[in-house]
Amino acid sequence: MASANIWSEENFSCSICLDVFNNPISTACGHNFCRTCLTKFWDEQVQYKCPVCNKLFDTRPDLQINTFLSELAAQFRTSVRVKQQPCVEPAEVPCDVCTGTQLKALKSCLVCLISYCQTHLEPHQRVAGLKKHRLVEPMDRLEDRMCKKHDRLLELFCQTEQVCVCQFCTETDHKSHPVVPLKEGYEVKMAQLGKIEAEVLQMIQERKLKIKKINDTVEKSSKDADREIADGGQVFTALISCVEKCREDFNQTVKEKLKSTEKQAEDLIKELEQEIQDLTNRSSELKPILHMEDHLHFLQAFRSLKDPRPTRYWVTVEVRPPSYLGTLGRSLDQLEETMNMEMKKLRDAELKRVQQYAVDVTLDPDTAHPLLILSEDGKQVHHGDIRKRLPDNPKRFSLYIHVLTRQSFSSGRSYFEVQVKDKTKWYLGVARESINRKAQTTSTPETGFWTLYYDKDALVFQGNPAVSLPRRAELQKVGVFVDYDEGVVSYYDVEARLHIYSVTGCSFSEPLYPFLCPQVHDSGKNSAPLIISPVNQTD
Repeated sequence: MASANIWSEENFSCSICLDVFNNPISTACGHNFCRTCLTKFWDEQVQYKCPVCNKLFDTRPDLQINTFLSELAAQFRTSVRVKQQPCVEPAEVPCDVCTGTQLKALKSCLVCLISYCQTHLEPHQRVAGLKKHRLVEPMDRLEDRMCKKHDRLLELFCQTEQVCVCQFCTETDHKSHPVVPLKEGYEVKMAQLGKIEAEVLQMIQERKLKIKKINDTVEKSSKDADREIADGGQVFTALISCVEKCREDFNQTVKEKLKSTEKQAEDLIKELEQEIQDLTNRSSELKPILHMEDHLHFLQAFRSLKDPRPTRYWVTVEVRPPSYLGTLGRSLDQLEETMNMEMKKLRDAELKRVQQYAVDVTLDPDTAHPLLILSEDGKQVHHGDIRKRLPDNPKRFSLYIHVLTRQSFSSGRSYFEVQVKDKTKWYLGVARESINRKAQTTSTPETGFWTLYYDKDALVFQGNPAVSLPRRAELQKVGVFVDYDEGVVSYYDVEARLHIYSVTGCSFSEPLYPFLCPQVHDSGKNSAPLIISPVNQTD
């Protein structure tokens, strides 16, 4: 059976499945097949014949396994599996000379460009000519490691042209270039690659966080939209209810006037009809007397006539149609009054909504102009007479009497209130961090200011152009609301619970600071301080 190892795979292959025999059987004509293959073949045929020579059988042969051929096929199958199994690990270099079972290479020859196992390396250790060949640790794909120009090992790295070179290259094309061993070049590039990988991973993480932030923003916007729709629905339902009630009241008033007129007319008609009936009866009483010719009887009958019932002087009696002039006007006045009350409730609700974003802020003395005086708790500021000698802080306003708070807003929603009672002039709002604090500039959104300006004759939003607003009598406390993400800055009259103005469509890209300017004291007329007040939502 050992001689079976010299046979080829064709000797042990089924001619139907072309694979090594599995439970082989032999036909009377001498051909061999897998039992399953031949059985399936005959199951699909009308006549029973040999698949190779087409010999016909009268009856279906009784198939018996060829035990001798089965043993040979099993040995051959085992031999093939052993031959196909490599004896080297995946990370190791195999011998290029071994046929059949490949062994692990011990050395690679840079002259032969072949890797050898211990057995096939022996000639390089014995033959004088082969001893001169340069042997190195095992390397795979040796032909790729050789310089195509000098046929030498690529063992250096040119830092100028960023290519691998051999020793001869450093004496010719790369003579003036700095070179390092491949290991050093590998370590440098590996470090660079590690840094690039870390940067890529960081960029991936940043983008994942950005996606999360976008999704969170969309989810938050969806919730905000649902809340706004719900709140808006309540508002408009209340307004519609007011209008409907006013319409019902108006219709009822008109109908009552009409009903009164109809009642008056009905009563007059009844009275007229009664008088007609009385007059008809009177006429009936008079007719017989009018036909009497006997003087005595006529006078006696005339004397017996009863006095007629008194009647109204109808010439002056009229049914005056009701006047509806003014009815609609009075209803509209009532509607306006009711709507104003409802709107006041809604504005109050709006103010309460923004007040929930109240933040605690205090003034930053490092930003205050030298003429400003701040309270110890950082909540009040007013203009002083003496210019203080202060350090030249880059954060400090040098030209304008402005001051910022210590706290800033970089996201979300924020709200604070400032008391402006008894002041005749002031500026108030927010400013971005990078505003010019040393030179002359206009306080507009283009220069980083979103401010409200007030004096005794005007109330203005400092835009470009400026926006004149209705003058508010006795403005005592101003609320400032910032929606950083939506780009909105709004101002409120806190005491009146009214919205003053909103600027929208802003694009904020850096921190915003609450900004206060009490203006000059004007010989005491404007000496009252601006006061950052605690927010009281129950006002």
